[in-house]
Amino acid sequence: MSETVIETIGLRKEFRTRRGRHIVAVHDLDLAVPAGGVHGFLGPNGSGKTTTIRMLLGLARASKGQMRLFGRPVPEHLPEVIGRIGAVVEQPKFVPTFTGRKNLTLLARTGGVPSTRVDAALAQVGLTGLDKERFRGYSLGMKQRLAIAATLLKNPDLLILDEPTNGLDPAGIRDIRDMIRGLGESGVTVLLSSHILAEVQQVCDSVSIIGNGRLLAAGKVDELVSGHGGGTTRVGISDPGAAADHLVRAGYSVTRDNGHLLVDGPGRADQITRILAAKELYVHELTPVRADLESIFLELTKGEALQASTPSDAGTTTGGAA
Repeated sequence: MSETVIETIGLRKEFRTRRGRHIVAVHDLDLAVPAGGVHGFLGPNGSGKTTTIRMLLGLARASKGQMRLFGRPVPEHLPEVIGRIGAVVEQPKFVPTFTGRKNLTLLARTGGVPSTRVDAALAQVGLTGLDKERFRGYSLGMKQRLAIAATLLKNPDLLILDEPTNGLDPAGIRDIRDMIRGLGESGVTVLLSSHILAEVQQVCDSVSIIGNGRLLAAGKVDELVSGHGGGTTRVGISDPGAAADHLVRAGYSVTRDNGHLLVDGPGRADQITRILAAKELYVHELTPVRADLESIFLELTKGEALQASTPSDAGTTTGGAA
């Protein structure tokens, strides 16, 4: 059995607002993150992701429950394991007039890290060759990569990233995504917190999906995806209205989708073809619909009003290194 790097049992966070309103930001959360690869910690803004991360790192106090990092209870034993953890959870604190390399060199010197780690960290985040530019001239994506490089100076076993693609354009998102995938493949365990479920699906090996501070689903991405939406077929046909009527009579559930039909029900897709062909209705498209994490999340939260549970999760909290 692989090592569990992060574990929470019955983790709960409650507080009162200035107006006396009682808020439960995290509801008895059971979380397990295996060693190696990228684990997505997914949910909408305000779902409790940042609050959970802050409790794990000793930046917020849990109301109840247990937390373990590398098998050690925290926050009691956090000093024993913090050297194995890198985290990007707040706005980065770099000197704007210094180059990327000089900023990292100063951090390495302050933290007692060998200067050789600077080159290695720059290479890991793809900033080799760009390290002599001043930080103030960096794009937002480059600033995010430098923040991650700062956490990699101590060669951590666990890297925690909280919404690392917030504010980035599509090219920047792709660059960060590729970098995170490479870190996971290198042996680092990456906990990736994000509300962009479709984007994260391309990176993560396993996920935990939460809403309103509650765990909704957890497991390997492929297993979650294969377990949802497998019975839906997209049907293209010249007379969708008539086709829908016949399929409903045959026991299928049918919805319209931009001139196509989405069909759920018993039997295989070829049975849909036979039913319609018997009525002289012939399909020109018959495609199994593969679920994605976003559609799974919508299914899990159907009928539940998800909204921000805590103001600290609602903002764009990214960047800074710990």
